[in-house]
Amino acid sequence: MMDQNLDLFDPRMAVMDPESSPSRARDPDFGFAFNDSNFSDRLLRIEIMADPEGFHCQSLADWARNRKRRRDDINKDMTLDITACPEEQIISCNQIDTEDAENENQDESVVAMIEEPHSGDEAANTDDCSWNFDSPRVVKVKTLHISSPILAARSPFFYKLFSNGMRESEQRQVTLRINASEEAALMELLNFMYSNTLTTDTAPALLDVLMAADKFEVASCMRYCSRQLRNLPMNPESALLYLELPSSVLMAEAVQPLTDAAEQFLAARYKDITKFQDEVMKLPLAGVEAILSSDDLQVASEDAVYDFVLKWTRAHYPQFEERREILGSRLGRCIRFPFMSCRKLRKVLACNDFDQEFVSKLVLEALFYKAEAPHRQRSQAAEESSSPSRRFVERAYKYRPVKVVDFEFPRQQCVVYLDLKQEECANLFPSGRVYSQAFHLGGQGFFLSAHCNMDQQSSFHCFGLFLGMQEKGSVTFAVDYEFAARTKPVEEYVSKYKGNYTFTGGKAVGYRNLFAIPWPSFIAEDSPYFINGMLHLRAELTIRN
Repeated sequence: MMDQNLDLFDPRMAVMDPESSPSRARDPDFGFAFNDSNFSDRLLRIEIMADPEGFHCQSLADWARNRKRRRDDINKDMTLDITACPEEQIISCNQIDTEDAENENQDESVVAMIEEPHSGDEAANTDDCSWNFDSPRVVKVKTLHISSPILAARSPFFYKLFSNGMRESEQRQVTLRINASEEAALMELLNFMYSNTLTTDTAPALLDVLMAADKFEVASCMRYCSRQLRNLPMNPESALLYLELPSSVLMAEAVQPLTDAAEQFLAARYKDITKFQDEVMKLPLAGVEAILSSDDLQVASEDAVYDFVLKWTRAHYPQFEERREILGSRLGRCIRFPFMSCRKLRKVLACNDFDQEFVSKLVLEALFYKAEAPHRQRSQAAEESSSPSRRFVERAYKYRPVKVVDFEFPRQQCVVYLDLKQEECANLFPSGRVYSQAFHLGGQGFFLSAHCNMDQQSSFHCFGLFLGMQEKGSVTFAVDYEFAARTKPVEEYVSKYKGNYTFTGGKAVGYRNLFAIPWPSFIAEDSPYFINGMLHLRAELTIRN
């Protein structure tokens, strides 16, 4: 038996790429037979009802508003009695088979009626069949000659419609009831099922055809519309609309390239989330998810992502239970907890906006990740690279994550590990710098900064490392410090510089040429300081008594 979720002429059945022109060229073209009685075995009667008052569509925004209004009106007003009409088999597009009961995207009232000759017994029951008097009136009727084999081959909907227990008859007629605003889209769809092409090329019109193709399960037309829409210029409005299309689960694969392109557009446009924070705060959930899921998000640290997520959800979901649900099922999964600071992770555990079981699991997972050796961290990141959450994949943070080990006895001390990729070190030339996330010792915040400097004595570029204290009033802080780096061939940490300094707010101390070599030697492929493409730095800080 035919797979009812497969278009027999679907380009996926071709050996080559479905979107390549040779494959498309092999699709049969039956355009000559469209609405031609010589090549048809049935009549399609299309009853066209008036649209809700005020319906118009001149832009994507109009399209989205009218679609929503139409769904609301239909859910409220349209009712059919399908049990009291034994002389007609009435089938709606989401009632053909109980297997399709979960297909929830049927946002229009499309009713297919298969008219059969009445038997004597059926005639006795005709008085029991009635439409709801509140239904919109039929303003126009169109009749087309159709070929049931062609439509059945292109659409599981029509396949089930034509094979659902009908008797043989030369006068079979199928009736569809649609809204006036759907007429053009349905005609385009029917023409596509014969000719494999559309005459429309505007975004609202293509979206209407896409919705009609989704409803009637014409996967090849959905892919065609998706491809055409991807070729049109995209803007935030259209990208959000593509992400919120009510596509069915069965047909989701057909529009996946379009939704992927929309996500990529939003992620690229708003990757500097700090710069566009006011604009991003107004975006709907689907848009925020697309932005926060990006590896290229330009943000100070993952702590800032967490803060933004809380701010956005509190603004858009003031109800506590609803906010907790969104954080647990959607946005909480966009936060990459393993790259948050331990100080912020403690605050996460105390945040009531999250379900405690959910967030405790994520924080524990983050802490285990931080405790892993670097090679194990890279292995976990590789394993999770195909996961939607990508929670072990590090973003390009403005402030680089660090691993911190704290000691209280015999003296207050912390050991800080900072890893930098060889390519990001190369990007520091000739005068760049990169900062670490803040870490704390004795209640005071510190940070590390790596620089490409000009050596003052030898006048060549070199790598420098500095320790700074976050500005906080006029406090002073006396610290012993030591910088070390893992070095080939033994790959152990080797001390490179040590000293002591009494900090005041905003001051930094360090060494301009940490490795005592010129920049080209430091960054070279055979450099002793890059192990598997990674520079491993360590700073030990101890409070002086």
